[in-house]
Amino acid sequence: MTLLLGIDLGTTKTTCIAVNSESGKLVASVVIPTCGNITSEEALKLGRSEWDAAAVLQSGFDCLSEIARHPAVVNQSIASLGVTGQQHGMLLVDRDLKPLSPLINWQDQRGNELIPGRKSTWVEEARDRCGEDSVARLGCRLNSGFLGTTLFWLNEQGLVPPGSRACFIMDLLVSQLTNGELQTDPSVAGSAGILNVASRDWDPGAIESLGLSCDQLPAVQEVDRPAGQLSAARACGLPAGTPVAVPIGDHQASFLGSVADRHSSVLLNVGTGAQVAVFTNNTVFSPPVELRPFPIQGNLLSNVGLTGGWSFQVIESFVRQLGVTLFSADSDHAVYDQLTALARQADADCGGLRCVPTFSGTRSNPLQTGSFDGITPHSLTPANFARAVLNGMAENYRLAWNQILEITGPTATAPTLVGAGNGLRENPELAAAVARQFGSVAMVTAHREEAAFGAALVGGVAAGVLSSLDDAGRLINYAPE
Repeated sequence: MTLLLGIDLGTTKTTCIAVNSESGKLVASVVIPTCGNITSEEALKLGRSEWDAAAVLQSGFDCLSEIARHPAVVNQSIASLGVTGQQHGMLLVDRDLKPLSPLINWQDQRGNELIPGRKSTWVEEARDRCGEDSVARLGCRLNSGFLGTTLFWLNEQGLVPPGSRACFIMDLLVSQLTNGELQTDPSVAGSAGILNVASRDWDPGAIESLGLSCDQLPAVQEVDRPAGQLSAARACGLPAGTPVAVPIGDHQASFLGSVADRHSSVLLNVGTGAQVAVFTNNTVFSPPVELRPFPIQGNLLSNVGLTGGWSFQVIESFVRQLGVTLFSADSDHAVYDQLTALARQADADCGGLRCVPTFSGTRSNPLQTGSFDGITPHSLTPANFARAVLNGMAENYRLAWNQILEITGPTATAPTLVGAGNGLRENPELAAAVARQFGSVAMVTAHREEAAFGAALVGGVAAGVLSSLDDAGRLINYAPE
């Protein structure tokens, strides 16, 4: 049996899997916490998110070591290792590729801070410098947490040491695994907000307007060939010489690990947040939809930053606090299952109660708030309250899909709806609400670790085990309905 390995260096957990290269069966999976959050309480109040880069990388090494010891992997042929991880965030490294800064991850909000003595934020200043016409070239608008924004902020504070370089955390992981130079795929580089989506390379105009240099960034390399081979010093118990792919973005990896036919499917991924995405060979898009480079060729039209499991978590926390405050209930006892059961008891229209669950703002408007309306003595029940939130989430996804259709135009046949993420898998009432909005039940994969699976498939393509990404799609197996 020949195995394809994939690792996802995520924000809360690091996952490594092994996939049978013939059947697509997931034969082994290891999940460990991603360590290294060093954000102080004071920094948290400022919206910062900083991590010890060495500790995050160690989580990756530890996860690879565990998969190497897994009984289903020992003595098997390892064809390749594919890598993905958290996008947007960045760190600085020196000439020897040693971290000079913490990993400032995608959750960091320093870009939304006001510039001292000004009424505009750093993000607004960065967007103004790049110019409105740059959006079409870059595939998106700069936002807080993007590498481009954070590097601009650091540079303006005089915090970028001479000769240092910025990179994504998974770039550094691959570099250390292979003892090679920093390389990043367009699917990752696009999340910096300063990549030209047509040339699939850094955009000199945007970078210069921010007072930065292309020399400060990793080389952009397509993933159709390996970044290098596992070095003996960093093999983590795996065979030295195993081809390692250039890292890809976790959004694109989840798409690849979920969608068997990228040309006729729409992906709804619901985790803490949510995204709706379709594949396109074009570069035409319109905000709030972003154009995100796909590995090797093409792009995703992605509507991101949608309301996900976090919205339901906010409601769960509110209900639990009510129980603690009014009834002295156990504060550690989560009530997700009870809320889902309550939602099942409500009518589909919740008696007219409606919820806009943007409790933490949106990508385009971080200050937007959520709301409930249609409140009457009849509609305001716990069951309607719970179901209205789920209905609002599903409606948000349908509106996001409509915005994509405004770009692509209607399709001759309805695309296959594919679902991913635990937010959708583990809440049957949300899945039912989605089915009502889209007119079809979302197919879900037999495996749960979609991003790591997508990374494994890309690794197989880079190593030549799989002939193409379309060929890789045949290894996607769906759970029975």
